[in-house]
Amino acid sequence: MNKKHKQQLKKAWKFFWDSDSTLSWVLNLVVAFILIKFLVYPGLGLALGTDFPIVAVVSESMEHGLHQSVICGQSFPEFQESFDNWWGLCGSWYQNKGISKTDFIEFPLKNGFDKGDVIILWRADKVEVGDVLIFQAYRAQPIIHRVVDVHADGTYQTKGDHNSNSIANGLEETSISQERVYGKGVVRIPYLGWVKILFVDLMKVFGVSIVR
Repeated sequence: MNKKHKQQLKKAWKFFWDSDSTLSWVLNLVVAFILIKFLVYPGLGLALGTDFPIVAVVSESMEHGLHQSVICGQSFPEFQESFDNWWGLCGSWYQNKGISKTDFIEFPLKNGFDKGDVIILWRADKVEVGDVLIFQAYRAQPIIHRVVDVHADGTYQTKGDHNSNSIANGLEETSISQERVYGKGVVRIPYLGWVKILFVDLMKVFGVSIVR
């Protein structure tokens, strides 16, 4: 490498790291995106044994608080969010499935999670009642709900903690085969997923379709 090339490389490096210009910021974002998508994300997937190592939650179906004044199919003007209050309203459904409050307290992510959270996944080679699964439904985006039954044929039934029942039409979650499962949730990172959600919403405003 001659002296001219070295100077050009040094100038480009300084621009990338030290410049406060808009172009430099855009370039940093592009490089960060490329590194995350093609290096970090696949590396995590390999380590965690799943093609979906990190997912952003884009619905309220696992929340333990009110959404549009409703929780578990019941309407309330206000609701003090806590596990005990949530169980008092929603627990009877699980008890009818043979799941007690004591059982539920031992489940992973027992307090659910919110829209905008990020969930880190692990391979789902052993699935039990209470695990949080991400699986492919009959729509573009996967669903992330809690296992409420493991059937004798090896399929699973799930339900969103916020929902009144399992979805049995269109987004079938009463008989999920292992082939439809991407992994199970093990760690929750609050709020980080809003970056993706806001970006997708912005693209919709400008009429840009997001395809995964």
